[in-house]
Amino acid sequence: MITVLMATFNGEAYVAEQLDSLLSQTRPPDRICLADDGSTDGTLAVLERYRAAHPHLIELSVNAVNSGSAAKNFMALLVAQRDDYIMLCDQDDVWLPDKIAKTLAKMTQMETQWGRTVPCLVHSDLAVVNDQLVPVSASFRTSTFADYDRTALRDQLIQNTATGCTIMLNRALANLLTEVPQHMVMHDWWISLVAAAFGHMGHIDDCTILYRQHVTNQIGVTDMRRLRYKLRRLVNPAQVKADIAKTYPQAGEFLALYADRLDAAQAELLRNYCLIPHLGKCGKVAMIARLGFWKTGFSRNVAYLLFV
Repeated sequence: MITVLMATFNGEAYVAEQLDSLLSQTRPPDRICLADDGSTDGTLAVLERYRAAHPHLIELSVNAVNSGSAAKNFMALLVAQRDDYIMLCDQDDVWLPDKIAKTLAKMTQMETQWGRTVPCLVHSDLAVVNDQLVPVSASFRTSTFADYDRTALRDQLIQNTATGCTIMLNRALANLLTEVPQHMVMHDWWISLVAAAFGHMGHIDDCTILYRQHVTNQIGVTDMRRLRYKLRRLVNPAQVKADIAKTYPQAGEFLALYADRLDAAQAELLRNYCLIPHLGKCGKVAMIARLGFWKTGFSRNVAYLLFV
């Protein structure tokens, strides 16, 4: 059984097109669970229409109080739902017809190797498009310098590599998601931390979705290969520092929540990572170098060491 979870909020403009892409999969989902976060546009009317047309497939819930973010809405869904396999779906993208089939094939391969009781996560590349689905970038992975082979807990602590709208997780991984963290940077980053610590992360090189970029995106895509982007980050370090700072409370909460499952080396790694903001500049750089907390790409690491 495969369940698709979709968190919605004021997505009237695009959600029907996304739902149509789910219904057109070569391997269709067994359940689609929608959680609306108190939309004030016509989103609910669209969702109700699809639920009425597919009552045995689509489930709809409406949050009594807005959760505050898509990340929290998704995590609440993840805590509440269990199935053999769970996939996450943004309201404004379009899934390519074989997304579920390709992702499931990779998951089956991983579970054959590691066993179904081992937490496993599969994710993929994305094709970036504009609001009219006109191509912007053929590969999100290429434009963001993402290294999908960096799957160790050490790597995931400082840089998430799995994009939430491409993720499939198995039941063993879902069973470890028991509460909504207060300090997660994003829901996909938190899930990746859990997978890296207690199981395995796998990826598909193919793009499986059209990742729509528009003015209301919570998370946008920037081509990190451009010199303009790199210079802007260097001359305006406030955002870089803020991005780094968010990772420490996330790591601290992860350590607290999973203390009884982490091995000694993992716990020590997390404790040391949480110490970094309390050290002087030389101490921070020394800790990063000693424990190998490096990002992907030379320019990223230059900015990291400058502004940590």
